[in-house]
Amino acid sequence: MNILDRIITDKRQEVVLKKSIIPVSQLENSILFGSRTISLSKILRNNNAGIIAEHKRRSPSKAEINYSFSVEEVVKGYQNAGVCGISVLTDGKYFGGSLDDLLLARASVSIPLLRKEFIIDEYQILEAKAHGADLILLISAVLTREEIKNLSEFAQSLGLEVLLEVHNLEELQKSIMPSLDMIGVNNRNLKTFEVSLEFSKELASEIPDEFVKVSESGISSIEAINELKPYGYKGFLIGENFMKTDNPGKSASNFIKQL
Repeated sequence: MNILDRIITDKRQEVVLKKSIIPVSQLENSILFGSRTISLSKILRNNNAGIIAEHKRRSPSKAEINYSFSVEEVVKGYQNAGVCGISVLTDGKYFGGSLDDLLLARASVSIPLLRKEFIIDEYQILEAKAHGADLILLISAVLTREEIKNLSEFAQSLGLEVLLEVHNLEELQKSIMPSLDMIGVNNRNLKTFEVSLEFSKELASEIPDEFVKVSESGISSIEAINELKPYGYKGFLIGENFMKTDNPGKSASNFIKQL
């Protein structure tokens, strides 16, 4: 069983437990549930930099990235730096995140927030909306076409945008449908954790123009972004590169100024 399989197995158990404690009605009655969302796809189409910065404490491939700063400090720093949106990891066991992180981020900034999570159930989308997310991530590698359709349509019915993540042509072809807003190519192989920008380059021409193209993972230099822009990418999700520094916000600011 690879790391992705382990995460999904744990996630299924986690969702069952959460459902037994917090009913759907409680999520739907939360203060943030009825709030209007902000479109990341529109911002990316009209922004030259296209940076989506990430709040991430650790990952399966790196035991610890950064535990030194509060969520508020990190996301405010990112917003001041001029990022287009912020990705907030909410998985606890493997990434050290939580839904509280998303809630605190929402209270701190006014730019789009992505709930970065391994979503397998509509319940998690309700959680995302109730905790202030503007968009969700769906990972093609762990979902069937029917599941992608049902989950993405449900998200859009709540006013949430959908970023669909793929790793290869097979996943992309399986997933293309009108209920998606953005298609992200993950440059990290989730089974081996190897990283290569070639994933993004190879799939670029296969992504229809109606979807905003996002390149994810392994982007640590201005050169990488300049390399990918001619392929039509408008969004660049950057996680560890900013978080591993002693000032993520300042690091993001210096990066964006060079673009």
